[in-house]
Amino acid sequence: MTVSYPPSLPRHLVEKAVRAAFEEDLGQAGDITSQATIAPDATAVARINARTGGVICGIECALAAFAMIGPGLEVEVLAGDGSVVDAGAGVMEVRGNARALLAAERTALNFLTHLSGIATLTRRYVDQTEDSRAHICCTRKTTPGLRALEKYAVRCGGGRNHRFGLDDAILIKDNHIAVAGGVGAAIAAARAFAGHLVAIEVEVDTLLQLEEALAAQANAILLDNMDDDTLAQAVAIAAGRASLEASGNVTLDRVAAIARTGVDYISTSRITAAADPLDLGLDITIA
Repeated sequence: MTVSYPPSLPRHLVEKAVRAAFEEDLGQAGDITSQATIAPDATAVARINARTGGVICGIECALAAFAMIGPGLEVEVLAGDGSVVDAGAGVMEVRGNARALLAAERTALNFLTHLSGIATLTRRYVDQTEDSRAHICCTRKTTPGLRALEKYAVRCGGGRNHRFGLDDAILIKDNHIAVAGGVGAAIAAARAFAGHLVAIEVEVDTLLQLEEALAAQANAILLDNMDDDTLAQAVAIAAGRASLEASGNVTLDRVAAIARTGVDYISTSRITAAADPLDLGLDITIA
């Protein structure tokens, strides 16, 4: 039996993202609206609720926001990252100093709604492929500065991560091939350069290029913008000699058909770049 551990985020990345968000939102004077209208010692109880159902992600960011804003806030997590919640379900309860609570509200919600939206859309893609061998993967099309968080959200939604950057795997794309002089030449040059632990993937547009990539022993081959029949042919030609990744025009309506072709991975930027925020709201009462 294979053990599957839940995804996690390094603490320093969470704190860095939250600190940047506070610097942007609070500026040099802080929350002047709360300072002007609320007594310094006023307290309140707030509850973050899901207004639509989905997959929760971003709890660590919200916790960091409420902790970093200052002392005096107690937080209870009602639904952890990766949890599926229905509309109306509670996600988090916060109690304590009202000024601090309101100053951290938007930062906490921004992370929660954005990352939960990614996790929720990813889960929808994963659900469409559950009867296949294919895994849903993200791409490098992420919000600058938030890549690690958004890729974490993909994992919370049941997806997998592609490379994190240009430095952790070699992906030879069409422009590299054009300059290098062909698929085989590009792979040979990459293999001569790469360390033994660096995977080499190459993007191909045609079955002829696929044959070249297989002959050059690429570790993985990205099948770019191929229709379903061509993808199925590619799977038959490869016959397990390399991992195959389908990419391009991967819509929610089409992804199940792509998975049925037998590819190993399906990558799409839609789950990070086009996910709608999950509708979460903070409802406050006077303590």
